[in-house]
Amino acid sequence: MNDTICALATAPGGALGIIRISGSQALEILSRVFRGSGDVQTYLPNTIHYGHIKDGAEIIDEVMVSVFKAPHSYTGEDSVEISCHGSRYILNKVLELLITCGCRMANPGEYTQRAYLNGKMDLSQAEAVADLIASSNKTTHQMAMSQLRGGISSRLSQLREQLLKLTSLLELELDFSDHEDLEFADRSELLELTKTIDAHISRLANSFHTGNALKNGIPVAIIGAPNVGKSTLLNALLGEERAIVSDIQGTTRDAIEDTIQLSGITFRFIDTAGIRHTDDQIELMGIDRSIAAAQRAQIVLMMTEPGVSYPDVPIRDDQTVIRIENKTKEFQAKYGVGLDDLRQRLVDAAPKAADSDIIITNARHYDALCRAHGHLQRVLEGMQQQLSGDLLAEDLRLTLDTLAEITGGQITPNEVLGNIFSHFCVGK
Repeated sequence: MNDTICALATAPGGALGIIRISGSQALEILSRVFRGSGDVQTYLPNTIHYGHIKDGAEIIDEVMVSVFKAPHSYTGEDSVEISCHGSRYILNKVLELLITCGCRMANPGEYTQRAYLNGKMDLSQAEAVADLIASSNKTTHQMAMSQLRGGISSRLSQLREQLLKLTSLLELELDFSDHEDLEFADRSELLELTKTIDAHISRLANSFHTGNALKNGIPVAIIGAPNVGKSTLLNALLGEERAIVSDIQGTTRDAIEDTIQLSGITFRFIDTAGIRHTDDQIELMGIDRSIAAAQRAQIVLMMTEPGVSYPDVPIRDDQTVIRIENKTKEFQAKYGVGLDDLRQRLVDAAPKAADSDIIITNARHYDALCRAHGHLQRVLEGMQQQLSGDLLAEDLRLTLDTLAEITGGQITPNEVLGNIFSHFCVGK
């Protein structure tokens, strides 16, 4: 982390490219390649300067340089951003010069990792940066922005503060263990507060199922007998010929998957094999996959046509079933009749989150919340069994440590940090 690093921060191929430099030697290294007005190392923070990148006497490019000084930068270190023309040759040449002058290429996510280690953001906010970059619709963008602004951190901070107060009172009792009847933490208050905190943690953990669906696309299975128009419906919703449409029964042998966006929500549609009685072993395998897809889906489009029964497939209580009778006056997938109404029904059936809701979208956070819930359950069981305060305090302390894993409020192993930031793009 003492090295000064550099990397291309923009996608190649554009009209402009930005190269980022961060570290204690950022300005000194810049001064070796940049020629502008005045002495580079005297540039004021948060200023932009015009000049040229030069390799000896050769001018490589005409650039603008933005200067940020510690601690008021993204990484918390002295930082420079060089705006060049987007030529691959120019960008590579500038990076080559910087490395020659003392930089090294940044690892994936190293800028954000340095921001975390320098206290510019907590771990959950750092992970939100990757989610923000990967956001593909309005909903995932809003969830990432909420996390980046500290929504999860703030909620967990409130819960940890309450837990810490109780833990401290229980541990204080240990200092007066000679007085067996002395209690600093009122057990009835402890019981109620533990239940309240556990309910908050459980609610956050349960939101992961919604968050995961919104982040990766809400799974929608199109289920029905052969030739009722399932593939036609998929093509109509996607606006392209994605699935083969044929009058021959059993054409679709495997699930076909694709996504669309409706009202800022991504839906992941799965066109499945028609469900019917057949002796064709390959078709039977497709039918088994159809039933499995229906069981995994959050929304099931149950499709039929006049004179054909709806398929008999098991439906969970938490699934939404939308029944469609195709080839009627009200709905004809082939001609787009009724599609607008179906799209609205899909949006209405999608899980929603109020602006004030905190939605968990990260599997690591979900795992930590589930473990915290387990520790609190042991606290509640311990109080029912009237266990001593030191045992209760131990489980409360474990809860605190587990919640701290989410924001990085405790020492986080290097391998965990490496795993988190290795999924970032280079330059961020």
